[in-house]
Amino acid sequence: MGKLSTHVLDITRGKPGAGVAVELYRCEGQGRTLVREAVTNSDGRCDAPLLQGDEMQAGQYELVFAAGDYFAGQGVTLPEPRFIDRVIIAFGIADPAQNYHVPLVVSPWAYSTYRGS
Repeated sequence: MGKLSTHVLDITRGKPGAGVAVELYRCEGQGRTLVREAVTNSDGRCDAPLLQGDEMQAGQYELVFAAGDYFAGQGVTLPEPRFIDRVIIAFGIADPAQNYHVPLVVSPWAYSTYRGS
């Protein structure tokens, strides 16, 4: 079986985004169910995969990153309301036997992601 992982890179400082709260939701129909909560470590990664083994199932998911809270905690002056606050990445897992790595590259003004392995 595959696994799902993530990491956060703060491109404002050029360093891992340590201490970012992350939520993982499984989306079904019009609803979504919280599957996992984590906080990134000093390397900007979660200590364990967000999904693995039997938890790794095909379907639609959302990763929600508390980027605005992270930047506020770093002492970055942010407008109110924040331009980038909660970053939501909606993605699908088609083959649960593969590894899915969904990173977040973020600043207070922009973000990007891609599918890694």
